[in-house]
Amino acid sequence: MTDSDPTTPSPQPARDYEGLRADLVARAGQLSRRLAQVARFFLNHPEEVAINTLVRLADQAQVPPATITRFAKELGFAGFADLQAVFRERLLGPRLPYAARMQTGAARPTEADLDRPDQVFGSFVQAAVQSLVRIDEALDRAQLSAFVEVLAQSAAVHVAAARGAFGLGAYSVYGLANIGKRAHLIDNIGAMRGVQVAAMGPADVLLAMTFDDYTPETVEVVRMAVARGHRVLAITDNELSPVAGLATHVLYVNEARLGHFRSQVPAMVVCQAIIVSLGRRIGRA
Repeated sequence: MTDSDPTTPSPQPARDYEGLRADLVARAGQLSRRLAQVARFFLNHPEEVAINTLVRLADQAQVPPATITRFAKELGFAGFADLQAVFRERLLGPRLPYAARMQTGAARPTEADLDRPDQVFGSFVQAAVQSLVRIDEALDRAQLSAFVEVLAQSAAVHVAAARGAFGLGAYSVYGLANIGKRAHLIDNIGAMRGVQVAAMGPADVLLAMTFDDYTPETVEVVRMAVARGHRVLAITDNELSPVAGLATHVLYVNEARLGHFRSQVPAMVVCQAIIVSLGRRIGRA
C-alpha cells in the first residue's frame, strides 16, 4: 500500500504527555533527522511547547515551522494545535501559574539586551530557575537512589563528560575524590579513550554525562564500556538520547537553553546530591 491508500490506518495520537513520550521513545531511530531534532526539543522543553507559538518554537528548535507541523501529523495529530493541547494539559493544576510566569518573562534576549550585562545575567538566572523547577518535579528519585547504590558498590568511578558537560565531569571527579571514592576522568587526551576504558577494572563503573548534541566521543566511550561488560550510569536529557538505552541506570535532566548556552545548574545540583549521598554512605561504612 502507498501513503495515499485510503485503507492505510492513520496512527492514533497519544492522549496525554506520558503516552506521547512513550510513543516518541518507541519511534526512536525511525524518525528523520529533522523530526528527531523536533522530538528532542519537545521533550526537553515541554513548558515552552505548551505556551509558545508555532513560529517561535520553530525558531527555538532551529527548524522550519512546516517541520513541526509535519512532526505533529507524523504522530497522528491533525496539526500543531492538537499536539500542543497535550502539552497544555500537562500544565493544568498547580503548574499553571508558573507557566503564566514563563509566558510573560521567558523571552529570549534581543540584540540590544546582549549589550547589557544585567539583562544577560537576568536571562541566565531565569533559565536556571526554570530548569530547577522542572527537575524538582520530574527527577526519578528511585533512579537517584540506584545511582548512589551502584557507586557505593563500585571499586572506582570513571567519568566520561566532554565539551559542554566537561565542567560537570571535572567537578564530579573532584567531589568523588573528596569523599574518598576513587575517581578518574576519561579525558581522551591523545585520543586514547579506548585505552582509558580498557584500564577499567571489573568492579569499576562508568558515569557518563551528555546532553542534546550528544558528544560522539562520550557516546563511543559508553558503547565501549558496555561491550566490556561494565555497568554504566548516564545523566542525559531524555529517552531519545543515544546513551539512554545503553546505561544500567539513567537520570534525565532537562537543561534550559539560552541561545547556544545551556544552563548547567540542574545537572550540577543532581551531581552534588549524588556525591553528598554517596559520601554519607561511605562515612557510615
